[in-house]
Formats: sequence, structure tokens, C-alpha cells
Amino acid sequence: MISDIASSAEHKMKATIEHAKEEFGSIRTGRAHPAMFNKLMVDYYGAPTPLQQLATFQVPEARVVLISPFDRGAMHGIEKAIRDSDLGVNPANDGNVIRLVMPQLTEERRKEYIKLARHKAEEARVAIRSNRRHAVDAIKKLAKDKEIGEDDAVRAEKQLDATTKKYEEQVNELLKAKEAELLEV
Repeated sequence: MISDIASSAEHKMKATIEHAKEEFGSIRTGRAHPAMFNKLMVDYYGAPTPLQQLATFQVPEARVVLISPFDRGAMHGIEKAIRDSDLGVNPANDGNVIRLVMPQLTEERRKEYIKLARHKAEEARVAIRSNRRHAVDAIKKLAKDKEIGEDDAVRAEKQLDATTKKYEEQVNELLKAKEAELLEV
């Protein structure tokens, strides 16, 4: 029972780390990359559709992205979604591809992105701690109902603490890497 609770908590913590990686990937840095468009939704024939499903992405230069829609009829919707996003770019359409030239990040914008990254890291840490708390509550309930011994409950809590610390350190390392990437000029 304890191992089931611990493995479930660890599985949820791993999922939190994966989510944090996705969140950090969507934060723009000085370089262009397709992950910046992961959360963009395009109005495609009246249905909100993820941009990743409507086009391919190429990054020929560090600050240039070429978006090639599968359906030329979706070009207008893709352009509108990009303009309305918080990416701060103006798409150029040549009839075949949409070209995006990413502007150089200002120091002020970099600081905003670092603040956003720190916020996302804190959200991940909170989610990890929440998973730990739920697991500890379940273990305490088992101990209270006399299904496990007190020693087993204490040992399981210590194991959960170690697991929680391990995943919080992973979040901190992801944040550190993202901050370094953002500060790189």
C-alpha cells in the first residue's frame, strides 16, 4: 500500500517536471524555436486548432522562423493568431510560407521573461509539494486506521521528503538553465 502511494506520488511529480519543461519551452528566448508556438490556437474553419497541426516549422537562422501551412486557406488564420499572441512579432506572408523575424530581446523584456520563468518554476514546486501532501495524508490515514505501523509511516514520509526534494531540485535546475538562456545575448 505504501509503495503504491509513493509510486503514484512520484509519477505525478515526474508529470509535473514534464509540464514545467513544456512551460519553459514556450517562454521565448533570443533564438527562434518551434516550441514557442505550442500554445497558439488558430481559428480553422470555425474550430480552434493547435498551430502545430496546421503547419510545419523551419528555423533557417537564429531569429527567423518559416511556417509552411498544409492548407493555404489557413494562412490568414495563422497570421491572425500570431499577431494576436504575446510573441511580439509581425508575420510576413509571401503566399507560400509565413516568415517571422524575431526582434532582439530588450533587457526589460528579458527581465519580464525571467520573472515569468520564476513564476512557472514556483507553480511546479507548489504542484510537487501538493503531491507530497496528498501522499502523506494517505499514509497518515493508513496509520490511523492501523493498516500500517507508525514506523512504516515515518519511514514512508522520509522517503517522500527525499523524493520531493529530488524533484524540486530538478525544477531549480530547469529554472537556472532557462535564466542563463534568457540572459545570453
